[in-house]
Amino acid sequence: MNVDTSRPTFLLVHGGWHGAWCWDLVRAALDADGWRSHAIDLPSANPPAGRPDGARPVGMLDDADAIRDSLRRIDGPVVVIAHSYGGVPTTEAIADAANVAHVVYLASFQLDVGESTFTFLGKPVPDDGTDVAPPYGVVRRVLFDDVPEAEAARAVTRLRPQSVRSFAEKVTTAGWRTVPSSYIVCDRDQALAPSRQHELATRAGSVHRLPSSHSPFLSMPRQLATLLGQIATSALPAP
Repeated sequence: MNVDTSRPTFLLVHGGWHGAWCWDLVRAALDADGWRSHAIDLPSANPPAGRPDGARPVGMLDDADAIRDSLRRIDGPVVVIAHSYGGVPTTEAIADAANVAHVVYLASFQLDVGESTFTFLGKPVPDDGTDVAPPYGVVRRVLFDDVPEAEAARAVTRLRPQSVRSFAEKVTTAGWRTVPSSYIVCDRDQALAPSRQHELATRAGSVHRLPSSHSPFLSMPRQLATLLGQIATSALPAP
């Protein structure tokens, strides 16, 4: 498939415990439709090798720096897709990124200044946030309920501990207040309740829905890629 270089590029940002690998099926579908895409590994779940012993735990602000770095490496307009926790550092990162044309929150935390993942969920904030959190105890059901068995099993083995600090650090600048945004509600989500997603989606410029659990990038990658293409096409001005 020939890629249309006049189109924007997608930057795909994963959620907690995941890595860039979770977008592989969606990226293949986007490529087939002529879209360029990049996926990032957030350091909160994929800490860089060689960090010195005793270094400050990686947090949300480090993830935001990694997203900013990825955006600087992409020429032309970018549409950022943020899943779940990934919406928090994305919100922080895009405020000062001149090439971000649109942001899509996929079952994601579209937080405002002063909010963190913990505060939005009403959970107590740890004193120091130096620990890491393992994935959900019932991860297959919570994250991958409608994902084919073999694909879900592979995904479960690839999940990594997540920095607690990433859930505790608060947003200092809300990029969606200046960057046009869309929200995709996952109607069968068991990780972030659809009712909470609808609450967050009131902050977005447009709202879309998928009949999926929390991980449509694995359960319905073709439908998700098609929807992302439609959002990007409608959100950007005609050349």
